[in-house]
Amino acid sequence: MSVKIDETLIVECETGNYHTFCPISCVSWLYQKIEDSFFLVVGTKTCGYFLQNALGVMIFAEPRYAMAELEEGDISAQLNDYEGLKKLCIRIRKDRDPSVIIWIGTCTTEIIKMDLEGMAPKLEWEIGIPILVARANGLDYAFTQGEDTVLAAMAHRCPEPEFSVRERKETIQHFLTFHSRKKEELVEYANHPSLVLFGSLPSNVASQLNLELKRQSIKVSGWLPAQKYTDLPSLGDGVYVCGVHPFLSRTATTLIRREKCQLIAAPFPIGPDGTRAWIEKICPVFGVEPQGLEEREERIWESLKDYLDLVDGKSVFFMGDNLLEVSLARFLIRCGMIVHEIGIPYMDKRYQTAELSLLQDTCIKMCVPIPRIVEKPDNSNQIRRIRELQPDLAITGMAHANPLEARGISTKWSVEFTFAQIHGFANARDVLELVTRPLRRQKNLEDLGRTTLVRKEEV
Repeated sequence: MSVKIDETLIVECETGNYHTFCPISCVSWLYQKIEDSFFLVVGTKTCGYFLQNALGVMIFAEPRYAMAELEEGDISAQLNDYEGLKKLCIRIRKDRDPSVIIWIGTCTTEIIKMDLEGMAPKLEWEIGIPILVARANGLDYAFTQGEDTVLAAMAHRCPEPEFSVRERKETIQHFLTFHSRKKEELVEYANHPSLVLFGSLPSNVASQLNLELKRQSIKVSGWLPAQKYTDLPSLGDGVYVCGVHPFLSRTATTLIRREKCQLIAAPFPIGPDGTRAWIEKICPVFGVEPQGLEEREERIWESLKDYLDLVDGKSVFFMGDNLLEVSLARFLIRCGMIVHEIGIPYMDKRYQTAELSLLQDTCIKMCVPIPRIVEKPDNSNQIRRIRELQPDLAITGMAHANPLEARGISTKWSVEFTFAQIHGFANARDVLELVTRPLRRQKNLEDLGRTTLVRKEEV
């Protein structure tokens, strides 16, 4: 099966299976972002082992999440799930006093048809703390889509704007009739619709993007998620929203259909090219002519020259894991790399239209073929293609890294890009640092091998 975007860009689909990291891992970065939250993962001991062991290397602060472990009796529907969850939530309220408790439903809750959505409102009313339900099971979602389901659930709790755009303008015009003070400031406020950015980023990266837009005289009204649940932004008719991650298609759909927001379709701010394109898509919506972006991008490219020399002409193969693949591939093509294939677990072509268009334009600009894009790739087929193509680097999930390394293919874990700071102009260097690390290691090993061989010949 294949879907044509246009005459040259084609998205293929293979098996329909997700070969990715488990999406319940989203709690590891979301609990750090939403400071007054608590995450309760409802699953089996296997889920608990995964969070404890696999995420142990990624967590550097005191965690605010726990496991509600389902025993055999729960799975057999012989016990009262509600009472068990109630006890846990009361204990969480007593020990942590969070502003919100987020239930993360796992595969097991799906299989036994556990009615988390039905229990949450009743328990929320009983204990007096908001309870959100987010499905993050590996049956339906890829790795990073766990965040997508959490933000989609959180969007429903965002307050509505106090005034519509029309009402706000009328109120301010009426005020200006009787008051002349701060006239310019009020007029600017009246003509500037609200802009909400969605996607979880470290606070310093979010501040960088806020500053980039501020330089263009665009004010960011808020972020979803906010640092605190109690500071969620207002959403509704007349509010513009724009995403920073490629994997938030469900959140985007929720904001458009349920919250009546207007989505700004833009590429994602990964790499200097993506960041510039992201800003250039936002500016016209607010009647702003972008200023200084071309010069800013050129300065960033100039600062990356040492890395660009390392990657120029090197080839890379994306196996597909975290849904960042198209954006990363587009950036690496712009850096001079050859991308053989872009594997991606799930592709929402409507949400990623602008990113796919930028990928196509980048390939034309760099005079290279548009890479093959494979949705839900079959890993066995990919391994065969990797053996034939022999790329310099494979960006892959953890499961395939060691087997590929044993066959002489340098690899990089895709999960590292998820946890690294890769958004905005200032962080483009961090992306190339991750990409070039295995290439530099391979080069050092080859140099060492040649040196050893020369010494043996001299002896």
